[in-house]
Amino acid sequence: MATFVLVPGAWLGAWAWEETAHALQERGHTALPLTLTGLAENAGQGGPQTDLDAHIADITGFVERNDLHDVTLVAHSYAAAPVTGAAGRFGDRLERVIYVDSAPFPAGMCMLDLMPPQAADQLRQQVASSGDGWRLAMPPAEVLGLSNSLDGLDETQLDLLRTRATPQPFGTYTQPLTGPTEPGPGVDRVVIACHDFTGLLDAGVPMLAFLNQPPWQRFGLSTGHWPMLSAPAELAGILHAAVSS
Repeated sequence: MATFVLVPGAWLGAWAWEETAHALQERGHTALPLTLTGLAENAGQGGPQTDLDAHIADITGFVERNDLHDVTLVAHSYAAAPVTGAAGRFGDRLERVIYVDSAPFPAGMCMLDLMPPQAADQLRQQVASSGDGWRLAMPPAEVLGLSNSLDGLDETQLDLLRTRATPQPFGTYTQPLTGPTEPGPGVDRVVIACHDFTGLLDAGVPMLAFLNQPPWQRFGLSTGHWPMLSAPAELAGILHAAVSS
């Protein structure tokens, strides 16, 4: 059985993984959802100094404090950035890294680099004017759905996102990822593509082409960008299959 460390995307906490973690535990796995600094129950720990390095340290510290070995590290969305950084620092503690509707994050880039310049500037202005200079609020669903698929989320789940989401420390979006970022050669590498990433991978986007080739394993999940909310049991089934293959 596997030891999963489940890292949520932007604005979310460990709460988002509850149903998936429970389904994994029912299959006999250890499933440990993690809340990063500045988010959910850890919101009070965040501040202008909370950056990408802080979130990498959250992940590595969690694994080391709990003396975890043979870890399967799971990243959803934004978490690809700190998980990539943590994966390069784990050494032989790491058995497998799984990216859910996301991919390994390029060293030297920050989250804002993935956006058009105008969109990045709008976020900077938003944070400066209404986020105390460091908090990035989750956009409303109609805006969120412009860049990420909301497929599978009903009104109850959308309301859960609205009410439980907490502002993202903006330093995690502005700080570039620095090395080491490459996991050991024996680490299994998996991508679970939901609707957003399936479209990108099938379109042959050059910078993602490696995900369709060994040593990467690719699994598909027909739902939107938040599968731990829209299809938690199905996501657990794929995670189980990924560690069993």
